[in-house]
Amino acid sequence: MARKPNQKLKLLYLMKILCEATDETHSLTLAEISGELAKYGVGSERKSLYDDLELLKLYGLDIRVRRDRQVHYYLGTHRFSPAELKLLIDAVQSSKAVTMAKSMELIRKLEGLGSRYEAAVLHEQVDMEQRLKAANEEIFANVATVYQAIARNRKIRCRYFEWNARKQRLLRHEGQYYQISPWALTWCDENYYLIAFDSEAGKIKHFRVDKMLDVTVTDEKREGEAAFSGFDTAAYSRQSFGMYGGESCNVRIRCDNSLAGVILDRFGRDVTLLSNQENSFEFSAKVMISPTFYSWVLGFGDKMKLLSPDSAIAELKKLAKAALSVYPQDEGER
Repeated sequence: MARKPNQKLKLLYLMKILCEATDETHSLTLAEISGELAKYGVGSERKSLYDDLELLKLYGLDIRVRRDRQVHYYLGTHRFSPAELKLLIDAVQSSKAVTMAKSMELIRKLEGLGSRYEAAVLHEQVDMEQRLKAANEEIFANVATVYQAIARNRKIRCRYFEWNARKQRLLRHEGQYYQISPWALTWCDENYYLIAFDSEAGKIKHFRVDKMLDVTVTDEKREGEAAFSGFDTAAYSRQSFGMYGGESCNVRIRCDNSLAGVILDRFGRDVTLLSNQENSFEFSAKVMISPTFYSWVLGFGDKMKLLSPDSAIAELKKLAKAALSVYPQDEGER
C-alpha cells in the first residue's frame, strides 16, 4: 500500500492533536485519534498508534488513559496550566505599555498554549474595551532593537516625545536624535523603561520605551560601563517614584503603623522598620527626590512625616504651600 505524503509527520501531528484537543476533562479514543490524523492526510492503524503513543511518552508527554466503555487518551499536563495562562493573559491585557493590537496578538498566542477547550474559556474572560493602552505600535520593535544593541555592546539613536494638551506628540530635544548607551530594560508602574547612559550629560537616565521613535543601532561602542558596575536595576526602580528622575539621597520617614504594608510593598522586605512609639515606626531609604516623591508623602496626610534631610523638608513644604494656593479659602475658613 502506497504511503500517504504526510506519513513522515505522523508523530508531530499526533502530538499536536493531543495538545490541542485533549486535557483533563476532554479525551479521545484511538478511533477518534485516527480520524483526526486523517484530516492531516495521515493514515494510522491501531497497533502503530499504540507504538506512537508510547514513543511520545518516552519523549516526555504526560499521556494518560481513562477507561470506561472504551479506552480514552488525553494529555494530563500541558506546558502551562489554565491558571498560569490566565495569569499571563491578565498581565498582558492590564499592561498599559502594550498596544491594543499587540495585546490581542499576544493573548491569542497564549491561548494556543492550552487545549482548544481551555482557550475558549480563557477567551471568554478577556475584556479589553475599557483598558488604557499605549498608542505607539513600535514598542516591540523598540524593545527588539534595544536588546540587539545591548547584545552587540553598541549605542542606540532615537527620538523622544511627550504629549501636549491637544493629544499631539511633541518631540523633545528640539526634535534632534538622542545618542545613548542602553544597559537595561525594566518594568515599573505599568510602563516599560530603558535605563541608559547619556554621555552628553555624563549620567544615567531612563526613557519610556513607548515614547521612543525611530530607534536604530549605531556602530559606536557603548559607554558608561563604570557607572553601571554593580548597578541594581530593581533598587533603581524602587528609588524612582513614577520613574521621575532627581537627585538621589537618603531620607528618613515616620509612618503610622497602618502603613507598614505600603512601605514593604514600595521598598521591599529588606527595609528596616524601627518602632519608636506605640502607633508609629520610622525607616530610612534612598530615593530620587522629585515632585512625585513629595506627592507620595503628602498623599498619606498625617499618617506620614518626612523627618530628614532638611532640604527635602523645605521643598515638601514649598510644594504643599503651592498646592494650597490653588484653592482659595472660603469665607467660613478665614
